Order: sequence, then C-alpha cells, then structure tokens
Amino acid sequence: MATAHAPAKSRGVPHRAGFWIAAAAFLVVMAYNTVPTPLWPLYQQRDGFSTFAITVAFAAYAVGVVISLFLAGHLGDTHGRRRILLIAISLEIASAGVFLLWSDLPGLILARVVAGLGVGILTATITAHIFDLHLAARPGTDLTRGQVVATAANLGGFGVGALASGALAQWVAGPLVVPYVVFLVLLVLALAGVALVPETANAPDVRPPYRPQRVRVPDSARGTFFLAGGIAFAAFAVLGLLTSLVPGFVSGQLNITSRFTAGLVVFAAFAAAVLAQIAVRSLSLRAQIAVGTALLVLGIVVVTVVVVQVGALGWFFAGAVLTGAGGGPLFKASLAVAGSLADATHRGEVLAGIFLTGYVGLTVPVVGIGVATLTVPLTTALIGFTVVTVAIALSTAIPLLTRLPGASRAAGPRPTHRAHAVTSSSQEDSRV
Repeated sequence: MATAHAPAKSRGVPHRAGFWIAAAAFLVVMAYNTVPTPLWPLYQQRDGFSTFAITVAFAAYAVGVVISLFLAGHLGDTHGRRRILLIAISLEIASAGVFLLWSDLPGLILARVVAGLGVGILTATITAHIFDLHLAARPGTDLTRGQVVATAANLGGFGVGALASGALAQWVAGPLVVPYVVFLVLLVLALAGVALVPETANAPDVRPPYRPQRVRVPDSARGTFFLAGGIAFAAFAVLGLLTSLVPGFVSGQLNITSRFTAGLVVFAAFAAAVLAQIAVRSLSLRAQIAVGTALLVLGIVVVTVVVVQVGALGWFFAGAVLTGAGGGPLFKASLAVAGSLADATHRGEVLAGIFLTGYVGLTVPVVGIGVATLTVPLTTALIGFTVVTVAIALSTAIPLLTRLPGASRAAGPRPTHRAHAVTSSSQEDSRV
C-alpha cells in the first residue's frame, strides 16, 4: 500500500500551491458535471425530448461513476495519484468534446457516461491528494482545513457549474455550445495544473495484483450499515432530483424560462449542503442525523407539494435550500456511521457500499419519475417521489438514531458525493 503522508519527491510547484491547484481542479471537474442541468429544457425544446429521456441521460452519469468507482477509483495508492488524476480529467475533456460534436440524445448519453467514468476515478484520488498536500505543506496539523476545502470543491462545484451554465445560457449566444467551450478550456487548464502538482503517493516496490474495489460489511454490523445506506439513499435521491428535473419543473410548472434562475436554484441547494456540513461538524452523529432528516423531509415536501399547490418561486428556493441543508449532513453522517463499522483495513469496503447505495439513490428514483411521467403528470410523479423518499428517510433515520450512543461525536469524515474517498489512505485520513 502506498504511504499516504510521505510525499514522493517530484518536480513541480510547492505543496502549498499544489494544494490549491488540486482543489481548483476538483471544483472545475465537479462544476463541469452540472453544466447540462440548466440546459435540459433547451434540449427538450430543440429535439422534443420527453422527461423520461432526460432522466435516462442523467442516469447514464451515475452508471459511469459506479463502474469506475469500483474498477479504478482506488488505484491512486498504487499507481500514483497524479497519473490517475490526469486520466480522469482527460475523460472529462473527452466528454465535453462529445457534447460539442454530437448533441443528439445518443451523444448526450455517451457524454454523460464518459463524464461519470472520469468522476468515479477522480474523486477518491483527488480527495486523498488534497489531504496529502495539506499535510505536506503544514506538517503536524490536523485535516480540518483539507476537509473543508475538499468539501467546498466537491459539493460546491456542482452548484457553481449549474450557476455558470445557467448564466451563460441566459445571456450568451449559443447556449448549447458556449458553456461546454468555456468548461473545456477550464478542464484543459485543470489538466495542465495537475500535471505540475507534486506526487504524494509512494508506489510500492511490487504492485499488488489488480482487483476491483470490494464491498464487504461485517455480519454483526449489517443492520446498522443498511440503515446508514438508507439515509444516504434518501440524500442522494433529493440531490439527484435537483440536478435532473428541477430546470424543467421551473420552466414548465412555474412558467419561468430563465436558465439562470434554474441554475441559481441548484446552486442554492448545493451551497446549503456545503455550509450545513461545515456547520454540523461539532454535533453528535445523532444530532446530525436528526437535524439532516428534519430539514430534508421539510425541504422535499416544500419543493414537491407546497410549490405544486402554490406555484411560487420563493417557496421553491426555500425548499431547495432546505433539502440541500438536510442532504449534506445526512450523507456526511452516513459515511461516519459506516466508517465506524470496520477497522481501517476493511473500512474502504464498507464505505464503497455506502457510495453504491448513494448512487443507486441518485439514479433509480429519478428514473422512476421519468417512467411515471409516461402515464401521469410530472406533478403527480413528484408527489409520489416525495412519499417514497420521506418514507425511506424516516424508516432508516429513526431506527439508526436508536442504535447510536447519545454522546457519539462525528469525527470529521471525508467530504461527500460525490468525494468518493474509498482508497485506503483517504480512509485512514478521514478518521471516521
């Protein structure tokens, strides 16, 4: 196994500068992956896509993430973090090229799959890399600064991408071209920057035989694991809804055609998720889960029930912020709970299961909404989504609260969603 905190000697920028370059590259990649979010209604108008087609294109991204997460997301330890990051960012660049050159539905699906492959490879590796660079630049310090920066780059990037894409689509000609060109340039700059960042993983003299990332949970901990997975499922389901169907809902149900407004809603939700994760760091796990569940349930009810009846943009913004503020801490807590179920040797295998559950939550409910819209109105499908998601959140969060000691403290797990930190070094760093 590579030594996580002993940087390998390499030429490049200092570790302090490398820390910020890696964080900026992380933000750019995650931002790129929500560029299509405000643009889906434009594709629908141009080509007559159904809501179901949009959900399929969205789900393709999650499929790509899951595949690469288990096949290559853990290879940074043995093959070098920088090398793996360069491959991942190159995949994002290829995805942007597909968006620009093949904008029909099959091309959109392919581009999303390729983007997901890159994200699954990148997030675990770059999270560990940011931690390593932080410790190399500031020896003897804890990981708080690295965790906060990685969290902001990860979840914050999703919000920034939707906001920037919405602004470009609103005020610049070529709304289905310019956002991808802008982010293609940013991705190329990110690739060049990461190439200068010092390597931090010491590759072993003899590389172990390749194997995919395992998912293994101790028998005695499976009940708690499935409850933690349930709250992760609910958190990802809501965030998936916000990044797939929200723009169409804003334009179709609220009669607001501004692409910037659609991007702003998504930005507000993810900004709330980042800030809430930081705000609850000092709370016990029980408190994090209780607060996160209450906010998530309230937010999703506001988004899909109150707004359907009232039709007010202000309520919609409020619901998006509440769901983000609930989803962020819930996923953070699910990682902390799962990380406590096994020793450091097997922690990645447990966390991999949480990420798998989360991405199932990101995909299946949204596709379910798309299938439902083939026979019922979108508003009816959203109410059904709300009932199922609330039921899953409450039926897993409440029993989980009874299993946790009241004085349990969150020990600062690594950043979420998307920070698919399942490599051994980032597992140890996270102190979950």
